[in-house]
Order: sequence, then C-alpha cells, then structure tokens
Amino acid sequence: MTKLKRTVFYVSDRTGITAETLGHSLLTQFDGIEWEKINVPFLDDIAKAHRLVERINRTAKLDGYRPLVFSTLLKPDILKVIRQANCRVYDFFETFISSIEEELHQPFARIVGRSHGLQYHLKYFKRIAAINYVLAHDDGVNPKNFTEADIILVGVSRTGKTPTCLYLALQYGIAAANYPLTQDDMPKMQLPKILEPVKDKLFGLTLSASQLHLIRQERRPNSQYAALTQCQQEIQWQESLFQLFDIPYLDTTNISIEEISATLLDRRGLKRQLYG
Repeated sequence: MTKLKRTVFYVSDRTGITAETLGHSLLTQFDGIEWEKINVPFLDDIAKAHRLVERINRTAKLDGYRPLVFSTLLKPDILKVIRQANCRVYDFFETFISSIEEELHQPFARIVGRSHGLQYHLKYFKRIAAINYVLAHDDGVNPKNFTEADIILVGVSRTGKTPTCLYLALQYGIAAANYPLTQDDMPKMQLPKILEPVKDKLFGLTLSASQLHLIRQERRPNSQYAALTQCQQEIQWQESLFQLFDIPYLDTTNISIEEISATLLDRRGLKRQLYG
C-alpha cells in the first residue's frame, strides 16, 4: 500500500532537539504516512522566519497538504511570522507553559537554550568523562580499571555492547565498560578470570541466533564466524554461562538501543546523570 507523503518542520531558536524528539514521539502514533522531516535550528531573527515561511508555502503547494510545524520558539514575534505560513503549528511552550505558570505563580524566564545549555555543567562534564571512559575501556581494553565502571556489558561478538555503552555515556553519563566473550572461552563453562572481581557489575546482552547471523554476515559474509550454526552455539553457551553465574541479561532482538539502555538503568538501579 502506498503511503501518504507529508512534511513536518521542527523549528527552534536553538538546537531543535526538543522539538524533534517530542514531535517524533507524537508522529509515531500515526500509521500509513511517510514523513519528510526538515530540521530548522537557530531560527533567531525575523529575516530567517520570513524565508522559512516562503519555504513552508512552497512545500504546501508541492505536497498538496499543509505541513506540520513543531516549535520550541521562545520569541513571540518570530512565532507570529511562522503562523502566517500555510501550515499547522504545534508550539510546545504555548501548550504547557501557561498552565505551569499558573500552578507555580510566576512567569517563565523566556531564556533561549536553557534545556541544552551548560548551566548543569557538573552533570555535563560527568557525561564527557563517561564517554572518555567508554572509549578507553571498549572491547575488554584496560580491564584493571573495570572497578571504576558503573556497569560492564558482556556478550559474544556483535551483540550490541559498544553502541549501548556509548549511548549510556552520551545520554546519561554512565561509565560503561564492555568485555567480549570469545570462542576461546567456550570450551570451559567459566567466567574469564579478569571478570571475577567485578562480577556484581556484569550485565549480559544476548539476541536470537538468526539476528546475530544477519549482523555478522554484513561484517564477514559467508565466514565461519557468521555461520548460523556458529551463532547458535555461541548464544546457547553464553546464556548458559549467564544463568550458571547468576548474571542478569537482556534479549535485545526486538528492542532499540534506547529501550536497552533504559532497561539497564532500571534493572541496575543506576542514576541518570542528565540534569541537575
């Protein structure tokens, strides 16, 4: 079935991350539409606003439908210009701020860039430090420093350990290390010696053998490493190991990296280092 094509603009006077994140979350609830997504960050003067109006109007004419505009603009004069375009505007601040002002009995500050600025600088630098830690302790490197980790992900090759560690560090300031379980470990049903002192920090990642086979095929097509039987053996072995040593683990076959990370934080009771 052919999908209906529509256009959405995410506009902001700063990065546009908030508008895009909230807007995307809302649009995922509507099926059968193929969205052309246009990000417009740093929309901070009237001239830029008028140029955007022209672009929105051209898009509406080409599409045959007026675009949606998700906005986190703080300057009323700029938002007023955008509202003149042939579009439907959803302004997140307008939707929520007035009721919050009423509840808190004070006007909002109307300061641009606060949500992604450095006013929470200690949390920000903790996230940078966490990213540096992940890069320095990827794939079993520097295991002597594993005691400093908030969490250590373990699993066979290509189960998503590295991207999950990076996401945890970048988004939440979590110092995550990871250690690969290899074919050399398989003959013995035993944890690698280096992991024994930090067993309480371990968390396993697993997935279906068929999914692992597809991922490895892209990396090393038609190799023994990517063979389905090899993947089946490794997955069966690692899950038995996790169960034997009471290591919590997560099947990531059908979930996103965002869901994986949120699950790890919840099950390990780790605190998100996001805002002050």
